[in-house]
Amino acid sequence: MNNLKTFVINNILPLIEMPGQYTGGEWNTIVKNHADVSVKFALAFPDTYSIGMSHLGIQIIYGLLNKRKDTVCERVFAPLEDMESLMRSHKIPLFSLETYTPLKEFDIIGFSLQYELTYTNVLNMLSLSYIPVFAHERDENDPLIIAGGPTVIAPESIADFIDVFLIGDGEECLPDFIELFKNLKRGSLSRKEKIITIARSIKNAYAPSLYNASHRQDDTIEGMSPLISDIPFPVHSASVKDLNKTYYPTKPVIPYVKTVHDRITIEVMRGCTQGCRFCQAGMSKRPTRPRTIENILNLAEEIYANTGHNEISLASLSISDYPFLHRLMEEMNRVFSPKYVNISFPSLRVNEHLALLPSMLNTVRKSGITMAPEAATPILRKIINKNIRNEDLYSGIKEAYRQGWNLIKLYFMVGLPTETDEDIDAIAQLAYNVSDLKKSIKGSWGEVNLSIAPFVPKAHTPFQWYPMITLQRMKEIKKMLLEKIRRKCIHVKFHNAERSVLEGIFARGDRRLGKVIYTAWQDGCKFDAWEEHFKFQKWLEAFQKVGIDWTFYVHRQRSEEEVFPWDHISCGVVKSFLMNEMHKSINREITSDCRVDECTECGGCVRSSNFCTV
Repeated sequence: MNNLKTFVINNILPLIEMPGQYTGGEWNTIVKNHADVSVKFALAFPDTYSIGMSHLGIQIIYGLLNKRKDTVCERVFAPLEDMESLMRSHKIPLFSLETYTPLKEFDIIGFSLQYELTYTNVLNMLSLSYIPVFAHERDENDPLIIAGGPTVIAPESIADFIDVFLIGDGEECLPDFIELFKNLKRGSLSRKEKIITIARSIKNAYAPSLYNASHRQDDTIEGMSPLISDIPFPVHSASVKDLNKTYYPTKPVIPYVKTVHDRITIEVMRGCTQGCRFCQAGMSKRPTRPRTIENILNLAEEIYANTGHNEISLASLSISDYPFLHRLMEEMNRVFSPKYVNISFPSLRVNEHLALLPSMLNTVRKSGITMAPEAATPILRKIINKNIRNEDLYSGIKEAYRQGWNLIKLYFMVGLPTETDEDIDAIAQLAYNVSDLKKSIKGSWGEVNLSIAPFVPKAHTPFQWYPMITLQRMKEIKKMLLEKIRRKCIHVKFHNAERSVLEGIFARGDRRLGKVIYTAWQDGCKFDAWEEHFKFQKWLEAFQKVGIDWTFYVHRQRSEEEVFPWDHISCGVVKSFLMNEMHKSINREITSDCRVDECTECGGCVRSSNFCTV
């Protein structure tokens, strides 16, 4: 046991809540001797252990890198306030869980960026590691700071703090990056020269310091240009071609403490071509790439043997679109029902097959079924390209009640383009109708959980041109719904409107926001995704100090000619397709799923013999 670990265990952990999240040593943890490897990689998740250890991507990258004999990958999460306070007072640097190695001693620190409201935690973790938060202030003795994850397809808001972004699927681009870095480490290149070499060699690597953005007088982007030759422009997102052949963690780390999700997660399909116009993941992760049933079953049985979890979640952007779903569920139930293992879906898509799904979910525990209509009126559904019918929704819910489910969870967005008060009223009426369906079957009203979130326009979507509704309008909508919904068995939960606004700012932000993030962090902002830690007033003050009007990023309609701060990042889907989809939303036109209809020429894949390929 090293001196740092001894001191922390004996003098720090007895004084804090949930010390188990800082101890390491969990089941299936991988520990290597640093002297035996060429590359030392710290995998950093800018939120708490309980959230980070529930994230599949962390388990994938952890296992993928540790599979290499030349690399060690160790985990680190954002410490909570009680732990951070003691660390700062005792001058204890942020350390990895596996070996209690200070982060500053690693070659690379890789941040997994899943949500825009974790950006201040990135700065805080760098500060706790005694590493300069601004990329331009780091020297030869500092680790290379990289980042990946869904938010980095629009990376400019946090670009000031990151040396290199890896865009797209980590399984595809990380191995080449590690191999290159290993060779660079042996040489004598300077830090800057290494970054240039990475940018020139890895087509999915974006090094912000090597690109310059010029602004117009109205603060919009005039253009983004590379500062040196032979670096990618645009930078292309990496995409796994065949999930069956890519790495998947069959011995995931098992936490000792309670986490958000305590279960096996198997990604059965990546990508979605339903074409919901608000959905960033659906637009940026094309085409669909399903696993075979055999591959899924093999993974499920192996992970179950290595973990003992009693629930398996079959994950996908749209699980209902998995092409072999019925047969898969037959096989999963055949194998796992005798073991009393629960099979679950994150949410169910509303379509003509919905009524068949509850009977397939032959689960041990029937807690609730989740569906995401997003909008409650036919017109608004056409605008967002979610071509669903209430008849199919009600048919599926009736079957769920018959099969023994008592709780229905429904997700809606408010503030969608062209939304009216009638669209809001329809949400309340739909909730009543769903509750009434159970009374028609079992004699009592059904319990309904409504989750209401403001629409947040995202980059690389057809709705990237649209404004976000104001905070005042969000308050009006909340009041309307609470006045309409009086039945005690219908519970309404509203996402924090101010947090949604901040998310919207960073989701379509430019590099000027780096100063705002830094100022807010200095003024005490961190864990902004947490209700109890979020300080919107501090953020407003930070914008004022820096001299930036925050409404510029969220409350204006973008022109069709505007150059966006993320246009130099290519996710495959071309801007002309997104603009055409925006026009179709105005005209209330539906675009069919290209898996069952003609190719939409979105650019996200190569069309060949009626199949989409990467």
